[in-house]
Amino acid sequence: MSTPFATIPDDGSPLRVVVVGAGGMGRAWLRTVEESPLVELAGIVDLDLGAARAAAAAVGRPDLPVGTGTAALAADVGARAVINVTVPAAHHPVTTEALSAGLPVLGEKPVASTVAQGLSLAAAAEVSGQLFMVSQSRRYNRQLFEAKRLAASLGSVGIVSAEFFKAPHFGGFRDAMDHPLLLDMAIHQFDMARFLLDADPVSVFCEEYNPSWSWYRGDAGASAIFEMTGGERFVFTGSWCSPGQETSWNASWRISGEHGTVLWDGDNEPTVESTEAAGPAASQDPGQEIAGSLRDFVAALRTGGTPMGQVHRNIMSLAMVEAAVLSASTGTRISVDALLEESYRQAILEERDPGALEVLKSWPSAWTALSVS
Repeated sequence: MSTPFATIPDDGSPLRVVVVGAGGMGRAWLRTVEESPLVELAGIVDLDLGAARAAAAAVGRPDLPVGTGTAALAADVGARAVINVTVPAAHHPVTTEALSAGLPVLGEKPVASTVAQGLSLAAAAEVSGQLFMVSQSRRYNRQLFEAKRLAASLGSVGIVSAEFFKAPHFGGFRDAMDHPLLLDMAIHQFDMARFLLDADPVSVFCEEYNPSWSWYRGDAGASAIFEMTGGERFVFTGSWCSPGQETSWNASWRISGEHGTVLWDGDNEPTVESTEAAGPAASQDPGQEIAGSLRDFVAALRTGGTPMGQVHRNIMSLAMVEAAVLSASTGTRISVDALLEESYRQAILEERDPGALEVLKSWPSAWTALSVS
């Protein structure tokens, strides 16, 4: 669904933004914002003002304004947009506050804690007329774009597989999560598969497990088989407690079609073996990870073009995660359409904003509202 949003014409000056969240990922965003000529860091929001001040000092801006309220600080410093780098539980309230204040939002993945909350945010974006874009940062990778170009020579694609094996010792909230791999990491590969196939999920069967040596409380391993809208299968196998011979953070990919196969190890140039010639090399450079997301966000605000992570387009990636978790919990194959409709009913029940509720009720179905024109 291509939903129009307010633009901010380019007057030759950088777009003033506030960053919400001063944790580890927040600091990565602060560095990216400071390095970009497209934006100007105007302030930092965090419930812990000490953390906000420390983050400001860490990027060499110790006098940068800080505050605990997103809309209030943005108004005080004249910011035109918000970058939401809070924990997932805060994505919905922070984004809702910003959109209601007339501020476009670039948010960290996932779109929200649940698909129902994601649908609420899609409705909030429509009510406010503001852009809400989710930074699905691993889409912004030139090698991924090249793998997609090469895959066009394969004819009909039958299966896409991704293997992800890492052994990070994060500490903190990830070690205590119920579904650390699926909820915090696999959304990247699920979203990348949607990009590679230009397809959405139909159903999934997933199993989760936790090896005896795992340092995670929740299941750190998972295997999932998705049926996609084009009839393809996407197979994901991963573990966050697999030391040795680790894969790329982007995973290791195989795309298999009627004329051949594309391989991509996630870190180097993809290769193809096909009986058909690939098309001309693409000139598009998507940028790299969060810097690419930021560039896409600003370009959308300047031109009105729809960015890759626009909220309506992104919710299906979270739906893949939620469906996989439900499948693993129940031991059954899950219909994504059924999950969407249940989430849609839940969103209507939980919605407290009258305008967003009216929008939600106006949708024929969740699937219709999220379909890309």
